[in-house]
Amino acid sequence: MTAAGLLLVVLGFVVWESGPDHPELEQVELTVLEEEPDGTCAVRWTDPYGAGQRTGPYRCDPDRDPLLKDTSEFEWGSPGWDIGHVVAEGDLKGELYDPDVETAADRAVAVSDALTVSGVLVTFAGLVCGGVRALIRLAGLTGWAPLTVRRAERLREAAHGVIREHERAVRAVRDAWQPLHDARVREELAAVPVGRLRWASVPLLPVAELQRHGIRTVRDVLDAGAWGLADTTGLGRRTAEKVWSAARRRAADVAEDTWVRLDADLTGPDAERLLTALRVLVQAGPEARSAVEEAGRLIPELDRHLLTALPAADLRLLFGTDRDGRADARAAVRRLREMVAEAERSGRWLRFLQTSIDLLRGADADPLALSARVDFASRPDAYQERLWHIVRTSPALTG
Repeated sequence: MTAAGLLLVVLGFVVWESGPDHPELEQVELTVLEEEPDGTCAVRWTDPYGAGQRTGPYRCDPDRDPLLKDTSEFEWGSPGWDIGHVVAEGDLKGELYDPDVETAADRAVAVSDALTVSGVLVTFAGLVCGGVRALIRLAGLTGWAPLTVRRAERLREAAHGVIREHERAVRAVRDAWQPLHDARVREELAAVPVGRLRWASVPLLPVAELQRHGIRTVRDVLDAGAWGLADTTGLGRRTAEKVWSAARRRAADVAEDTWVRLDADLTGPDAERLLTALRVLVQAGPEARSAVEEAGRLIPELDRHLLTALPAADLRLLFGTDRDGRADARAAVRRLREMVAEAERSGRWLRFLQTSIDLLRGADADPLALSARVDFASRPDAYQERLWHIVRTSPALTG
């Protein structure tokens, strides 16, 4: 009886270990052909693997922005739009992926769970009949621990994912804001006369000589460079380098004090990129920042307990671990089980996944740029506050 139970446990572990992973996915844009109020849609997408245009049913997001739904009844409108994923490998390559449909990986996990649970129960009964308490503890540890560790690893990946997507969204805002800020700084430097640099060094800099050779503003000095100043004005190399260094310090001060304010007059491709990038974070709201902070607190503890629990998830490591190590592994597995259960009960795990999806809705596209402009007009203060928080704090502290 004990042997049969252990065999079931081993079979469950083998099924879990050799079972297929969830398929690789690739994001695609969906054109919504028909849509019901509950989100049931008929969509068209372009197969990225060469099969051309394809159509099929899909579960659209009924709560997405109205501008992304079908507005073709208006003169300015267009068909509905959403994003989805297609399978990137296997026999279903190019097919639209529906997360609500059970996959082979889900079935493998279910079979593994059933085999492992059954094996543990049978083994437990056999060991009770045989009176081998040590083997009971071993079977209990190796039967449940791999499942617990795997679920904890998935929770950790979800936490890493929300942090990764948030950092990407923040980086997109910084990258879009930088050209606008640089252009505004150059405008400011063009209005700063070169005479302001005279007292930047001792002895005083020969700004009159610069003006006689057409170098009239700080921007002219920066554009010329140290070697250009020496060649154009006849100044010595060391003097030219002092002038250029003074101009760079002045430019740094101007850059620190210069702000690009978002308003209706701010137009152009760079402005549209900035508004589109900001809209992702504004719409994600403070819940995204809270999810990132929770993930940052959770990951170190998960890493610590996962490392300690490694022997409990691998029989080879378990037999090579001393009694104290096995006790620590059991305690780590118990703590991981509590953390996973608490994350599910509180909705934290789901919040990580949902926030990651929300932060992924930021592709550069004309419909999103138009939607971002409209959204900015409705709540400009939220955009200003989010931009200020991002560009006036260090990347490591941005929330």
